[in-house]
Amino acid sequence: MNAPRIYLDHAATTPVLAEARAAMIAGIERWANPSSPHGDGRAARAALEEARRQIAGALGWDGEVILASGASEAIALAMTAGKADGWIVSPTEHDAVLRLTNRIPAGRSLMRLAVDLDGRLVMASLSRALETCGGRPLVVVQSVNSETGVIQDNAAITAMAREAGALTLCDASQSAGKMPLPDADMIVVSAHKLGGPPGIGALLVRDLGLLDPSGGQEKGYRGGTENVPAAMGFAAALTQARYWIDRAADLRHQLDSAIRAAGGEVVAQNAPRLPSIGSYRMPGVAANAQLIQFDLAGVSVSAGSACSSGTLKTSAVLTAMGWDDKAAGEVVRASFGPSTTRAHVYRFIELWREMAARARR
Repeated sequence: MNAPRIYLDHAATTPVLAEARAAMIAGIERWANPSSPHGDGRAARAALEEARRQIAGALGWDGEVILASGASEAIALAMTAGKADGWIVSPTEHDAVLRLTNRIPAGRSLMRLAVDLDGRLVMASLSRALETCGGRPLVVVQSVNSETGVIQDNAAITAMAREAGALTLCDASQSAGKMPLPDADMIVVSAHKLGGPPGIGALLVRDLGLLDPSGGQEKGYRGGTENVPAAMGFAAALTQARYWIDRAADLRHQLDSAIRAAGGEVVAQNAPRLPSIGSYRMPGVAANAQLIQFDLAGVSVSAGSACSSGTLKTSAVLTAMGWDDKAAGEVVRASFGPSTTRAHVYRFIELWREMAARARR
């Protein structure tokens, strides 16, 4: 019999928790439209609002919760509906942010920040941007990078922004449920990164006055029928304990050490990183060749570079960190979840060593 596959791509999406599946089934039984005024609709509305309260409570958030179809929509809502005169953006943000910066709305300015060789924001670049950007800008810096796991100092970033009268948006898709929420005016969270269902996320807003309403549902800030089952699954996933993150730190430490010993390079090894994400360069072996070999051996990992239409392109994150195209094209990411075991990591290390040895020969 074939051995079961090993899944080490939890940063992309992690399996739906049993508690979340059960909550979604219960939500499906509340099939009415939560915006309908009749009794069935009111029952669905009550379930939706209870899920919203649970999401806020589990995250320790005392502001507003606008449910969306995922992190990408929440990011777009914050950046396009936010009452800001311009955007100040880190170069290592998610593609959903970077795509928006390619089509800046009329009347808004754009300033790009810099990161150091370990992917940490260069605070001097933020200081300069705040000094030169007119009006009230929106500073966009994520909490944890999805490719490298690098943790930004959002407390210092928000303090500097507020002193200058700027707003802050933090994409916490990778860190929510694993770390305390950062201090920011608006925060993005995603359910499928923490054991909830795909297709739902939220924009946490300190004050709804920071956004221009567009009509529709979610207090007038989003159109479309609310997804009650997904909201209930999201809430249930957030209520589960995250003790596994401490175990992930030990696993990632072992993996880092083994990669270095095998002649590999640990991406951003000097920066604070989320314990569940590690990115590694295998000199001389392209990432797509590594992915194929890992996959054939029954191990699911992802490339350090972004995937677009099934083809690999140079990672904007690694480019911003100073990597050249060749080196960036030799990076793969392994990421852990509640089901990751020591045996899974040992198998990854074994395969890595075999590939690296073949490349040297």
